Amino acid sequence: MSERSKKVGRGIVVQGGILAAAGLIARAIGIVRRIPLTNIIGDMGNGYYAAAYELYAIILLLSSYSLPLAVSKMVSARVSRGQYKNAAKIFKASLMFAVLSGGIACLFVLIFADFLAGVVMGEIMSATALRVLAPTLLIVAIMGVFRGYFQGLGTMTPTAISQIVEQIFLVIFSLVFANLAFGRGELYGNLMMSDKYGPAQGAAGATLGCGIGAMAGLLFLFGIYFLSRGNMVRAERKDSTRVSESYGTIFKILLLTVFPVILSSVMYNLCGVIDQGMYNDYMTANGMDDIKSINWGVYSGKYKVLINLPIALASAMCSAIVPSLTASFANNDIISARGKVATAIRTTMMVTIPSAVGLAVLGKPIVDMLFSGEIDLAGQMLFMGTLSVIFYALSTLGNGILQGIGKMWVPIINSAIALVIHILSFWVMLHFMKLDIMAVVFSNIIFSAIMFVLNHLAIRKFIGYKQELIQTFIKPLIVSAVMGLLSFGVYHLFRLFLPVTPSCIIAIVVAIIVYFVGMIMLRGFSKSELSRIPVVGKPLVSLLQRFGIM
Repeated sequence: MSERSKKVGRGIVVQGGILAAAGLIARAIGIVRRIPLTNIIGDMGNGYYAAAYELYAIILLLSSYSLPLAVSKMVSARVSRGQYKNAAKIFKASLMFAVLSGGIACLFVLIFADFLAGVVMGEIMSATALRVLAPTLLIVAIMGVFRGYFQGLGTMTPTAISQIVEQIFLVIFSLVFANLAFGRGELYGNLMMSDKYGPAQGAAGATLGCGIGAMAGLLFLFGIYFLSRGNMVRAERKDSTRVSESYGTIFKILLLTVFPVILSSVMYNLCGVIDQGMYNDYMTANGMDDIKSINWGVYSGKYKVLINLPIALASAMCSAIVPSLTASFANNDIISARGKVATAIRTTMMVTIPSAVGLAVLGKPIVDMLFSGEIDLAGQMLFMGTLSVIFYALSTLGNGILQGIGKMWVPIINSAIALVIHILSFWVMLHFMKLDIMAVVFSNIIFSAIMFVLNHLAIRKFIGYKQELIQTFIKPLIVSAVMGLLSFGVYHLFRLFLPVTPSCIIAIVVAIIVYFVGMIMLRGFSKSELSRIPVVGKPLVSLLQRFGIM
C-alpha cells in the first residue's frame, strides 16, 4: 500500500475504531446477558426468542434498519459540499419517514404476530415475544435517523455511546423481566401441564428489555442533538449555497437510497427466517418437534452470539466507511477510496482471522465457561463453523463499500445469487445428507463465501482495487495458526489440574499474547498502526525500535 493510501485511510481507522470498540463492547455486554438469560429461559426459551427476533429483524430491515446508512450517505454528500441547510432538511424528512415506516411496522406486527410466528416460523409459542417487540420497531427507526445524521457529519461517537447505553439498559431490564415472566409462565404451564409456557413467557420478558434499551439509546442521542444544535444552526446560517432541495426531492432521493439498501439487507438477512422456517418444518414432519426449539436455541443463543462478536467489527467498519467513501466519490478521489477500502479490510482481518481460529480451537471450553445447557453441540458448531466469521466479516464490509461508491444494486444481485445457492444447499444437506442443525451452519458458510467472492469482484471492477494478500491475510493466518495450536495445548495442559474456567481464561490470555507478539515479529503490524493504539501505542513503538524489531 502506498504512503498516500495509508494517510487517507487514517480517518476511517479512527472513526471505524470508535464504532468497532463500541460495537465490540456492546456485543460483549450482549454475551454477558445471554449467560444468565440462558440460565433463566433455557435453550428452549432461546429458540422462542430467536424465532421472534428473526422476524423482528426482517421487519425492521424492511421498515427502517437501512436509515442510518442512507441518512449518513446523504448528509455526508451535502456536508462535503458545504450544504448544511440541505443536510438539515434531510434530517427532518428522514424523521418523518421513520415515524411513518416504524409506526406501520409496529401495527403490522401487533396484528399479525400469531400468523408470523405460527405459520411463517413454525413456532407459535414465540408470538407473545414478537408482540412485545413491536413498539421497538418505531423506537429504533427514529433512533436510526439520529445515528445516521451524526455519522454523516463525520462523528461516530454519539452512535458508539448510544449503542453502549442501549445495551446496558437492555441487559438490566431484559434479565429482570425474563425472570419475572418465566416464573409467571411456569405457574400457568403447571396448570396446563406443559413445560413450554415458562420459556415462552421468559422470552417475551427478555424482548421487553430490547424496547427499554432502545428508548434509552434514543433519549441519549436526542440529548446530544439538543446540546449540539447551536453549532449546526451557525453552520446553516453561514451556508451560502444557492442549491436548495425541496422536501419532495429529498423524499424521492431518500426512497431511492433506502430501497436498494433495504433489498440488499433483506436478502442478506433473510437466511435466518428461511432457515428456521425450513428447519422447524423438517423437524416437525420427522417427529422431532420436541427438540427443534432446543437445537435452534443452541444455534442462535450460543453459536451465533459468539461468532457475531468479531463480525461486529465489520459492521462498525461498514457504518464508518459508507459516508467516508461517499465523500471521496463526491470529490472524484479514487486513490483515497482505494486506501480507505484497503485499510478497512486489513483492520477487519487482523481481528476476525485470529478470532475465528480461537473460537474453533477453544469453542467448547468457552461455551462451557459462559453458558449452561447443551455444551457439546455448541462446541461442535463452533469448531465446524467459525470459517463463516471471516466470510461474513468480508461480505458485510463489501456490502458497505459497494453502497458507499454508489453501486447500490450490486449487493442486491449478489445477495440474491448467494441466497438461492444457500437455500438449495441447505435443503440438500437437510433432506439428503441428514445433517440436522449442522446443515444450517454449513449452508451459511456457503452463503457468506459466495457473497464475499462476488462483492470482491465487483469492488475490483468498479474502483480498480487490487487486494494486498501478505499483510492482510497471509501473516494473520500464519500467526493465528501458531496461536491456535499453542492455546489449545495450554488449555488441555491446565485442564489436568484446573477447572474449565481458569484453564480457558489462561489459554485465551496466551492466545492474545502469542498473536500480538507473532504479528510484531513477522512485521504484520505497521509502525503507524501500532502507534495509534491508545496509551501504550507510541511507547511500544519506541521500545520495539530500540531493540531493532521495528
